[in-house]
Amino acid sequence: MKLGISVGIAVVVTGSLVAQQGPPAAPAPAPETAREVHLSNVTQLTFGGENAEAYFSFDGQELIFQSMREGGECDQIYAMRVDGTNVRRISSGEGRTTCSFFTPDKQHVVYASTYLGGKTCPARPDFSRGYVWPVYNTYDIFKARPDGTGITRLTSTPGYDAEATIGPDGRIVFTSVRDGDMEIYSMNADGGDLRRLTHRVGPDGGPFFSRDGKQIVFRGRTLDPGPELDDYRTLLGDGLWRPTSLEIFVMNADGSNLRQVTSLGGASFAPYFAPDGQKVIFASNQHDPRGRDFELWLVNVDGSGLERVTWNASFDGFPMFSPDGKKLVFASNRFQKISGETNVFIADWAW
Repeated sequence: MKLGISVGIAVVVTGSLVAQQGPPAAPAPAPETAREVHLSNVTQLTFGGENAEAYFSFDGQELIFQSMREGGECDQIYAMRVDGTNVRRISSGEGRTTCSFFTPDKQHVVYASTYLGGKTCPARPDFSRGYVWPVYNTYDIFKARPDGTGITRLTSTPGYDAEATIGPDGRIVFTSVRDGDMEIYSMNADGGDLRRLTHRVGPDGGPFFSRDGKQIVFRGRTLDPGPELDDYRTLLGDGLWRPTSLEIFVMNADGSNLRQVTSLGGASFAPYFAPDGQKVIFASNQHDPRGRDFELWLVNVDGSGLERVTWNASFDGFPMFSPDGKKLVFASNRFQKISGETNVFIADWAW
């Protein structure tokens, strides 16, 4: 699930291959980004448009991500090498797609799409109700080969099914509203052996396995009876969600031993484990009284040792460590040429 930012991108599209036209050199680092002591050799991989949720393959050689490019109305799924070359579209170009991931053997990918609900883009949310994200009821999770062929539907229950990621054994964890609330579920690679992992009222979702597959980290919160819960349920019934207050949680892969990692206020989301499973990196606006600036933060799984990672003074989010922990990929508004432009960046990581 990506933040709603919209502009175009100057690319040439030939079939499913995308060729960048002379990527501009990145400007010199701003003084504030010099404080990013964990990051070096920050490299921009995409140039223009909306690009986000870039995730490493299990061998660390490729990235899969979602992008809305020039001439397109909806996000589609793309893959590329970690140096930004060999960009190609995987999804069909119909409907809206989100939240993609490679299987451990790289023989398939999973992603969510609305294309069975219509070939055109679903309507954008009405912001007259405030800042809301769409939770499209036509999203289902699909598996396909890395070239986009062999599409297989994995979920068919009415309602939102998306945000799928995969553990080292191939098991899929995802977010669904099939039981009337935003909860986390897991299933086998073929969609079988469905298990509900969270059982509390509130927007739990965005799950990722730890590298050893024994833990899951996610964003969410519990809502008590009252006006906020009433608003949440009303919006969810209309396929919407107001993501203004979220914390980071960890649980065992079977849903047991759920514990809260952060208590920061604001909106903290897109968490990912460090390779050793002892720390979590995530995006949060908790430091900004206006709630507009999202930065990356690092914290121990027991909630101690909170540390700010990025200092970009705009949006940084969707971080993921490479399998060996030596690199970090993330999405950012830094170096944007048009307001709202979001690109994928990769950097060397220093512990």
